[in-house]
Amino acid sequence: MLLVKLLLFFAVLTILYTYVGFPLLVVLRGRLLRRPIKVAPITPQVTLIVAAHNEQDSIEAKLQNVLQLDYPRDRLQVLVASDGSDDQTNEIVGQYASHGIQLLALPRLGKAGALNAAVAKAKGDVLVFSDANSMYAPDAIRQLVAPLADPTVGGVAGDQRYRKTTQAAGSDQGEHTYWNFDRQMKRWQSEAGHVISATGAIYAIRRSLFCQVPDGVTDDFITSTRVIAQGYRLVFAAAAAAYEPAAASSGVEFGRKVRVMTRGLRGVVLVRQLLNPLRYGFYSLQLFSHKVLRRLMVLPLVAIYGLSGALVFQGWPYAALFGLQSLFYGMAAVGWLMRKHSLGRHKAFALPAYFCLVNAAALVAFINILRGHRIDRWEPKRSVETAPV
Repeated sequence: MLLVKLLLFFAVLTILYTYVGFPLLVVLRGRLLRRPIKVAPITPQVTLIVAAHNEQDSIEAKLQNVLQLDYPRDRLQVLVASDGSDDQTNEIVGQYASHGIQLLALPRLGKAGALNAAVAKAKGDVLVFSDANSMYAPDAIRQLVAPLADPTVGGVAGDQRYRKTTQAAGSDQGEHTYWNFDRQMKRWQSEAGHVISATGAIYAIRRSLFCQVPDGVTDDFITSTRVIAQGYRLVFAAAAAAYEPAAASSGVEFGRKVRVMTRGLRGVVLVRQLLNPLRYGFYSLQLFSHKVLRRLMVLPLVAIYGLSGALVFQGWPYAALFGLQSLFYGMAAVGWLMRKHSLGRHKAFALPAYFCLVNAAALVAFINILRGHRIDRWEPKRSVETAPV
């Protein structure tokens, strides 16, 4: 039983570090070791790149949103890289040619290939990347490029914000809560060094720092972290806002999480040199804690439940631990089963359900990595959303 108890202690310690210890380290570092950056109202030549595949339901709203941006039109090139779209996407984008929006009609290459092709056509000194269903606040690009006035900054992550929709499942509550926490973490990370990576909804890098995106990885992760690998800072611009709807159903959300995590873990493998703390310092700890440990939390979580169950008659602490876990997973089950009803959307049930959904998706992604399974192509499942008011 001693070995079982030691394994349980190690599993608990791992979870406490990942969910409590690491965030506290980030907070302390952000408070005590600030590295200010120069921010100025600059207007460099920008190329906005939107990769799209069969986005007929959302692309027109996106283009209307682009036309509402207050960035100088003579300093903004807009490229829509249509990745083998066989719906009305190309026709819709073509109608905006007179507004200076360029269509790059491509065969089906996958998002990586579409982005590489678009960057080859880019004229801007700064590349801004966006998803087809991400709606920018009018000043988003101005806010996004402002930190690039600092020569030590090579990339800027914007703020992806989720909107509630009438179609959203109970996991929507969990998604919102997670992103609120993640937003604050990015502020603390940025204040002292680097954010871990950018989100594909809204981020910018210097054109000179772009490297070809390989297949089978999360393009925003690989592109933004390579900025750090080249010796520049990757910072967070909280005022650069992009709005997206949360996934319309938990089934869609689970599939999206599996895809993102599988590609994200493969991305970590490709930039594994960033895990060297002797060269990249605290950022290596951030990357390992957030992108490796947290993605593998399902393993110690399963271990704790099984080990505490085996020790349930060895004393009240073990019985209490097992009971609390059982209660938590029971609440997650209610959140999942009742996700289409108001009860399932209550935070008491929606947050445990979302937590379990994320970790179940992480387990599938981990298995995908172990068996060498890559996800290079997928069909987008979008909720149509209008631009923010």
